[in-house]
Amino acid sequence: MRMRLKTVFVLYFMVSLLGLIYALMQLGQRCDCREHNLPKERAISRLRGELHRLQEQIKSEETKQSQNQPAKASIPTIFVITPTYTRPVQKAELTRLSHTFLHVPQLHWVVVEDSQHKTSLVRDLLAKSGLSYTHLNVVTAKENKLQEGDPRWKKPRGVEQRNEALRWLREGAQSQQGVVYFADDDNTYSLQLFDEMRNTQRVSVWPVGLVGGMKYEKPVVEGGKVVRFHTGWNPSRPFPIDMAGFAVSLRLVLANPDSRFDSMAPIGFLESSFLQGLVTIDQLEPKADKCSLVLVWHTRTEKPKMKREEALQAQGLGSDPDVEV
Repeated sequence: MRMRLKTVFVLYFMVSLLGLIYALMQLGQRCDCREHNLPKERAISRLRGELHRLQEQIKSEETKQSQNQPAKASIPTIFVITPTYTRPVQKAELTRLSHTFLHVPQLHWVVVEDSQHKTSLVRDLLAKSGLSYTHLNVVTAKENKLQEGDPRWKKPRGVEQRNEALRWLREGAQSQQGVVYFADDDNTYSLQLFDEMRNTQRVSVWPVGLVGGMKYEKPVVEGGKVVRFHTGWNPSRPFPIDMAGFAVSLRLVLANPDSRFDSMAPIGFLESSFLQGLVTIDQLEPKADKCSLVLVWHTRTEKPKMKREEALQAQGLGSDPDVEV
């Protein structure tokens, strides 16, 4: 591309230069068409010849470049599943996440709203994102929802939404080549993480930072195999791992149509309810330099304080509700 731009620049420079020289030659001379027809035709002919020569040179260079470039091998698609729900920071979270995904090749984003219907906010954001995506929605049953004042850990969230995305994959997957990753909208992801998971054969795993009241949780690897987990809470769980700490081969998901997340799973056992039907610990594939690198962080956006907004609304002076935040 650099060579092509350089050639085009030379082409236009030479044509402009020749045109300028010809124009200067005519300054101060009487306009006698009979005298000037021949030089004019010769100049035009020379310019056309030079233009044709440069065009052929460009074609030749493009052919050489295309022959020297190796064919791009197809890479597995990463299907990223993100549950989301309406809240003041939703658009900010999804915008930040979409900008990360734009840097990841061959990624398909499956966004599932916890809603009776697809909202215009998420629909418009996805349409403008520049990503390959699927927009789904399914509402969480009332008895499974957190109530006002409940701690975040009291009930698992995003269960029905992740299961809806798995249903969509099983019904609509056009190929078995791919990787499934569950990415919450408030986490932070290194681009290297997606390179690590790309060629997952069964279930790949890695550390997660800032989770479980610890600096990180991680699989412990000995002799190239996962033997246990470094975690601060109930290490006896079948898979004491965070949702952000594993990816699953699409082929494995399709081969096990009954594997899903259990909304009735005890606290901390949601990941285990899905993984224990797919893989054993000794079959896990440690990534991120034998699980020594933290490439994803369980971050959380602070809930915005809206006291002044509420006070203004009480006076009829609140912010314009038609302005989408």
